[in-house]
Amino acid sequence: MQLQKNLSQNISVFLHQKFQVELSDFEFQSTRKEFEGDITLVVFPLLRQIKTNPVQLGTDIGNYLLENNKLVKSFNVVKGFLNLALSNAYFEKVFQTIQSTENFGVVDSKSATVLVEYSSPNTNKPLHLGHVRNNLLGYSVAEILKASGKKVVKTQIINDRGIHICKSMLAWKKFGNGETPASTGKKGDKLVGDYYVKFDQVYKSEINDLIAKGTTVEEAKKTVPILKEAQAMLKKWEDGDPDVVALWQKLNQWVYDGFATTYAEMGVDFDKNYYESDTYLLGKDIVQQGLAKGVFFKKEDGSVWIDLTDEGLDEKIVLRADGTAVYMTQDIGTAIQRMQDFKADGMVYTVGNEQDYHFKVLFLILKKLGYTWAEQLYHLSYGMVDLPSGKMKSREGTVVDADELMQEMTFTAKSIAEELGKLDGFSEEEKNNLYKTIGLGALKYYILKVDPRKRILFNPEESVDFQGNTGPFIQYTYARIQSILAKAKPGYFETVQGYEFHEKEKELIKLLEQYPTIIQQAAELYSPAIIANFTYDLVKSFNSFYQNLSILGADTIKEIQLRIQLAKLVADCIKSAFGLLGIQVPHQM
Repeated sequence: MQLQKNLSQNISVFLHQKFQVELSDFEFQSTRKEFEGDITLVVFPLLRQIKTNPVQLGTDIGNYLLENNKLVKSFNVVKGFLNLALSNAYFEKVFQTIQSTENFGVVDSKSATVLVEYSSPNTNKPLHLGHVRNNLLGYSVAEILKASGKKVVKTQIINDRGIHICKSMLAWKKFGNGETPASTGKKGDKLVGDYYVKFDQVYKSEINDLIAKGTTVEEAKKTVPILKEAQAMLKKWEDGDPDVVALWQKLNQWVYDGFATTYAEMGVDFDKNYYESDTYLLGKDIVQQGLAKGVFFKKEDGSVWIDLTDEGLDEKIVLRADGTAVYMTQDIGTAIQRMQDFKADGMVYTVGNEQDYHFKVLFLILKKLGYTWAEQLYHLSYGMVDLPSGKMKSREGTVVDADELMQEMTFTAKSIAEELGKLDGFSEEEKNNLYKTIGLGALKYYILKVDPRKRILFNPEESVDFQGNTGPFIQYTYARIQSILAKAKPGYFETVQGYEFHEKEKELIKLLEQYPTIIQQAAELYSPAIIANFTYDLVKSFNSFYQNLSILGADTIKEIQLRIQLAKLVADCIKSAFGLLGIQVPHQM
């Protein structure tokens, strides 16, 4: 960006002198590979104010820059595009700037506070494949926003109350015989999830019994005994029955402990947890205030609604006739509560695309209620993740368990690494750590390299390929650079001046220079895919550099020094970028 600013100042002066026009905003792009040059000025937009031939205008600007800007070495004009080749002085300056900047690309000043919500599971079953994409996206977007200069609070709202929770509780109470995670050796979330499944089995069995006795299907679903018991348990919980509350606390704690293990394995964390049991009554007073202001209206039955037909939507209920809240009510209240808790400027909700309509309505309601920060709310909507049939077994055959998926990825990485046979000298512990790093890196990269809005077909074996646009390919390149750096002598890190850069070196420096802009773009678009695919481009460029130019065996000491230092900058950038994706990089592979 500094280069564009530098060139823009010269171009502005020239256009004022030659044509008496005042222009300061110009369109630049990277020069296409088939043309000579490093940066291209798009001339066509200038023709709105300067009536002349685009090739002639491009040539005139090029000649002026050649005479007045020492960073420009040569130029060529192709139709309405001025391609500028930059001098060695420019590349030397950029190279030294990147070298001397700690955490290059990352902005330290935290200008605004943004909450990022992700995960937000139910406490009646373990995390599954959908949660994996949710967690990886939310965590990565939080890290990217942080790197872009925001203060970030990672948060989740845990759905720990309601009829679905009581179903697990009731089934455990009736059929559990007092078993615990300790007595069974199961993770707490899996144990509780088993009883949710058990409830469903008994529920279906009792329905069939009622139908067999002549009850209609609809009537059977309403009067089935075990559902009646669960509803009674929920009523007791709402009334604060000490035995039910104690059971609820016990089973929920088992689930929280299980979730904590999964989150640690996945490498994600949270700064603040909210619980639906604390927030489900929020929002009712806000609805009453909105009713008084005319934001909402009351129907004859006493229910409260908002009319959004003028926004292209429909009417939405915010309070039932009996005065009880709906999900929208508590989402309104929870949003306001969280923004007050952290004096936040905005928030990102990481939730699947089946909730697109819900968030459109929520954000509109908050705007109509007069909350200015509602303009800064964003729904990070994402598509589903599918697996090729038969690729991975799941406990129930319908939902892929997150823990099992991560274990399978580690196993897949182990199988491929053992086939390649490159782990001589590794201890068993080092091997196991490496398999996990490769397996989880493959999983995370495969999911995050895709635009969040797109549906993903996740193929475990394909993701662990050591060639192509995969996490292991990038990790392997990082490890290769570490191997080169390990052989470097101390003198190889002395400052290099007056160096004649090779085209392959220039290409790498140009890519590295883009990293700060890439972080800002990824933050603006809430897209880890931008970081992932930039990293792949950087690695491809490095491998081309590595195959075409000798590093440690270069002809001159200057070449060895420059290339060793350039390789280190590439490795540092890979590590930084992968850190934003939540992926570790190994020193050996």
